[in-house]
Amino acid sequence: MGNPQNEYSCVHIAGTNGKGSTSVIISNVLAAAGYRVGRFTSPHLHSYRERITINNQMIDAESMQQGLNQVEELVTDMLAEGYDRPTEFEVLTALAFWYFKVQKVEVAVMEVGMGGLYDSTNVIRPVVSIITGVDVDHINFLGPTLKDIALNKAGIIKNGVPVVAGPMDETCLAVIRQKAAALDAKLYISDTAVVSRSAAPAISGQTLDIDTDWLHLEKIKFALAGDYQLTNLSTAVTALGIMQKNGYRIDPEHVRKALTSLKMPGRLEIVSRKPLVIIDVAHNPQGAKALNDSLKVLLPGRRRVLVCGVLDDKDAAGILKNLGENTREMIITRPEGIRGRDWRRLKNIWQNIFPDKPCCSEENIGEAVKLGCRQLNEGDYLLVTGSFYVINQARRELINS
Repeated sequence: MGNPQNEYSCVHIAGTNGKGSTSVIISNVLAAAGYRVGRFTSPHLHSYRERITINNQMIDAESMQQGLNQVEELVTDMLAEGYDRPTEFEVLTALAFWYFKVQKVEVAVMEVGMGGLYDSTNVIRPVVSIITGVDVDHINFLGPTLKDIALNKAGIIKNGVPVVAGPMDETCLAVIRQKAAALDAKLYISDTAVVSRSAAPAISGQTLDIDTDWLHLEKIKFALAGDYQLTNLSTAVTALGIMQKNGYRIDPEHVRKALTSLKMPGRLEIVSRKPLVIIDVAHNPQGAKALNDSLKVLLPGRRRVLVCGVLDDKDAAGILKNLGENTREMIITRPEGIRGRDWRRLKNIWQNIFPDKPCCSEENIGEAVKLGCRQLNEGDYLLVTGSFYVINQARRELINS
């Protein structure tokens, strides 16, 4: 393809959780500063087109087809030369690189698909690398230990390229430190950017103060709800500060403007107010804990009915254990696709952890959501979470109802 990824600057983001929010914040601030910004993410909620955007506009269907045709021609040549067929994610990465070149983006914010070291996005040389955090996920590929996972994610660190580390276990941080030092990559810890609330949080957003060496803002509106978003904002602000010091035109007003209008479908998203229905992708234990902790603050004392489906290769026990608090009743559903075949296992897992909390099964996601709404008592809310495959269908049902 002629290395299209070398035609523009890149920001590279790895991490178990927080990649999506961090990339949204960075790309929106850069767009507010006047840059033409590409963003490559995964997975998607409803359409593959969501994965490739420029200034928040999805790739159009015609361009996507054109790009896929070009990539497929080159794949045909590769197969004739004896190479294996590239994976779906590798094809999409190539498509994104091509599209960003054709559309003359100035900066591309690239999310790692899985891990880092062997990820197809790892052909770039970014202006800054970011590792949002490290937790147990994809252990069949990256594990089995946290240290192994950290080593893989540290694979995005490049010689001489600054790297930002979000909060993580000290063992994992030690791995990042060692790799950064070996490659003469200056390491920045995200908690040097202090983000604090200046008012009580609400489900609709937060009012924050930001204090760091390059940015001092008071009482700014931050459109993303949840405690964990403060951590993601600290990480993003740290990376933006590095870019500013390297000549990017970013000032406080760009940050203020961008933070008020952020949107993250499927992340603590209210899709109905009467009754209150919240959807969130919490597909690993760390994400489930962050979700539960945030809801305790945002909706103190309120009970919920939970609709959840978890893929077969995920840590279902770890996820459910973190979602049981304030949950009155559980409805298990099946994530779409072959990775959801063992969906019924969640019932036994739930009943072993929470024997006194009722649990039932409904394979159809739409029917599970309707059942959940019928089970709500006054003051309750419905939480739909787990796999992207569950959120995809549930969100369609709820928004179109």
